[in-house]
Amino acid sequence: MKICIIGSGYVGLVTGACFAQTGNTVYCVDNDKEKVGRLQKGMIPIYEPGLEEYVVQNAEKGRLIFTSDLAEGINNADISFIAVGTPQDEDGSADLRYVRQVCEDICAVAKKKVIIATKSTVPVGTGDELEEIFSKKLNQPYVVFSNPEFLKEGDAINDFMKPDRIVVGTNDESIIPMLKDLYAPFTHQKNRIIFMQRRSAEITKYAANCMLALRISFMNEMANFCDKVGADVNDVRIGIGSDPRIGSAFLYPGLGYGGSCFPKDVKAMTRVAHEQDMPLKTIEACDDVNQAQVGRFFKKVTQAFQGLENLHGKKIAVWGLAFKARTDDIRESQALKLIDHLLEAGADVHVSDPEAMDNTKLTYLDKLTYHDNCTACLDDAEALIVATDWNEYKSPDFIDMKKRMKRALILDGRNLYTPKRVREHGFDYFGVGVR
Repeated sequence: MKICIIGSGYVGLVTGACFAQTGNTVYCVDNDKEKVGRLQKGMIPIYEPGLEEYVVQNAEKGRLIFTSDLAEGINNADISFIAVGTPQDEDGSADLRYVRQVCEDICAVAKKKVIIATKSTVPVGTGDELEEIFSKKLNQPYVVFSNPEFLKEGDAINDFMKPDRIVVGTNDESIIPMLKDLYAPFTHQKNRIIFMQRRSAEITKYAANCMLALRISFMNEMANFCDKVGADVNDVRIGIGSDPRIGSAFLYPGLGYGGSCFPKDVKAMTRVAHEQDMPLKTIEACDDVNQAQVGRFFKKVTQAFQGLENLHGKKIAVWGLAFKARTDDIRESQALKLIDHLLEAGADVHVSDPEAMDNTKLTYLDKLTYHDNCTACLDDAEALIVATDWNEYKSPDFIDMKKRMKRALILDGRNLYTPKRVREHGFDYFGVGVR
């Protein structure tokens, strides 16, 4: 099958590479000619395990074509996907200007029937809006459907190639056989395609992210409560996670959720609900808890130094900059929000991250001191803050760490370590809801 992916960011690039990997011919269209040029040379703009291999392999075999010519992609494709950004607008809603512009541009160049999906995360009713654009300006037949992505950064290739489910929202059943054929390589062991109405699919994407965000905020509230009453949230997490009705996923407290999806989608969902005069109070509370979580943890930092003023001039080591492990994405990173607090207090902040330092340097420049070696980052530090749960941080040499540091103090924002073990090595240790 021939496929057109419009937008070669995170979602578009992963989607295009994975479809090409199963033998399709994929046109990845992007209006950023410099990005297209880099992709044509095999230069991948993001870090995602396994992605570079897929892109290079399929580009060499001619199955993955990068172009800035929308007409080439649309008019060669059997089916197309919109994968452009839907950033948060000033009022919290999803900004659909790029999605709308794609449709306007398609109207100007399409010479055949257009079958197109929103892969981007869009609010309920977006498909209706795009149909309205096509009805006024497109001189070809068209079908607009919803096919939201459910990709976890750091494991996106595996998510796409071995999906838990594939959600398709369409009001036109004539395209169902084509979609079954397209997704057959990903569902040959078990039929994981769920067909539904288009508006239902649009809500499903937001509802999934809001549910996961709610679990994180719930556990952070439980962790804060455990701190208050002298309990251990890890005991609570195991106790409730063993209930099959609850399960153990997304029950890990920490600094709060970040990234390009959860914060944006939670706010967009609450905004749409208000527009419908139907406030979603649990989701609003989820956002409130998340907004406060970094501040709560920073309070632990100031208490460890016996006052905010005592942070001034102190060397603080921070392990982790990305919003989560296995990515270089720093968007809405809770680690960076914590660093902002440290800088405002006048601390001398030294940082290390396996993948996200280049992106961080673009924003923070020389405000931070960067270390490729996370251990060297500790030399003469008066505290270590663990802000991202990279595997390489999980089993450090505590003996060597204690020798390097000026003060044996660990503030663990991801609960990576067993408090008793760390304290046995002579450290003062503070986690999130643990004893």
